[in-house]
Amino acid sequence: MSAISAQDVKALRDRTGAAMMACKNALQEANGDLEQAVEILRARGEAQAAKRSGREAAEGTVQSYIHSNGRIGVLVELDCETDFVARNENFVGFARDLAMHVAASPQTLAISEDEVPAEDRDREARIATEQASDRPENVREKIVQGKLDKWLDEVVLLRQKHVNADKYENQTIEEIRAKLASDTGENVVIRRFARFQVGG
Repeated sequence: MSAISAQDVKALRDRTGAAMMACKNALQEANGDLEQAVEILRARGEAQAAKRSGREAAEGTVQSYIHSNGRIGVLVELDCETDFVARNENFVGFARDLAMHVAASPQTLAISEDEVPAEDRDREARIATEQASDRPENVREKIVQGKLDKWLDEVVLLRQKHVNADKYENQTIEEIRAKLASDTGENVVIRRFARFQVGG
């Protein structure tokens, strides 16, 4: 399988408006073929979901999860466009599952990549650069980018695979959110979350 460059992912994102991870996955599935990747995204409803992302999501729900030991709790706000969808069983269920996921993922720093604090990203890049300093110069940049991507997969909510891998078939939070947007026909936005831990 050919390597997927950041430029390829950006080109597909610019063309379809789909999420970065969805674009990357589609390109991998299409072995780097841009046209085939566009078809894959359209078939999954990702491209249409992206068009909805500009619409205002002023309705929604706040759901909570309290871990059985009573020492960890999470509040999640999930927004949509209409009160009808806000009461939808699948929409509310996803919000609850999201709260449970956040409770099990203390390393989460931000919802999206854009929200990751610059100082944290810079620190991780410095560490990765230091770790790759003994490698040949021609592969050093790829190693650093690979380590940075791996770290982002761990700390960015939308890039994480849901902790209930069986129920969500190893999908990322973004893939689940995009499918819900496609199924409901509305813009679905993970607005914010708060994680509380006793003594934490």
